[in-house]
Amino acid sequence: MQQVHFQDLGLIDYKEAWDYQEQLFKTNVDAKIENRKAEKIIVPTNHHLLFCEHPHVYTLGKSGNESHLLLSEKMLQQKGATYYKINRGGDITYHGPGQIVGYPILDLDYFFTDIHKYLRLLEEMIILTLAEYGIKAGRYEGFTGVWIDPENPLKARKICAMGVRCSRWVTMHGFALNINADLDYFNNIIPCGINDKQVTSLKKELNQEINVEGVKEKLKTHFTTLFKAKLI
Repeated sequence: MQQVHFQDLGLIDYKEAWDYQEQLFKTNVDAKIENRKAEKIIVPTNHHLLFCEHPHVYTLGKSGNESHLLLSEKMLQQKGATYYKINRGGDITYHGPGQIVGYPILDLDYFFTDIHKYLRLLEEMIILTLAEYGIKAGRYEGFTGVWIDPENPLKARKICAMGVRCSRWVTMHGFALNINADLDYFNNIIPCGINDKQVTSLKKELNQEINVEGVKEKLKTHFTTLFKAKLI
């Protein structure tokens, strides 16, 4: 059972959280390089799981299309939002208050070296958490993330976006689950480059404000079970 350092960073500026992720990520990658040179483990790697919320921000993955941001610089300022091009996979997405953003920084050499399995387990963590609220969610074929009514193209709506980076089997970035988020901010982008699907939230689906801390506890429980890990 792998030990994973858990931190809830609260409401934190996107760039500050990104820099912190990069620091933890680089420490692990550098350790693996040293261990490979020595042909033995001389510097251990550490696993981390970060939870946080961000002030309004749009992020564009390295394979994304800038035209999917529908706002000018001036309009961004008017909406109190920022914009970053970042080094994860995927296209454009929105982060903001009322959304749980999760950043697992794991050395998958200690779990499994399969990035597709990693993404499916993150999705399963979300699916199992939503099931505790009576919501049946699943996967939409051909896309990452978690969807409600994925079997019906006319009703399918996305509740959780995902985008990760992986180097030397060390992961960073992760998922964004809409709890009480202001969904109007998604109208300013083509989310994940998909222009014919809606975005939803737990609050919208249940028609009531949701206790975010309660959702976090459920996510942590399912994470430890699926990844056979212990949070410390």
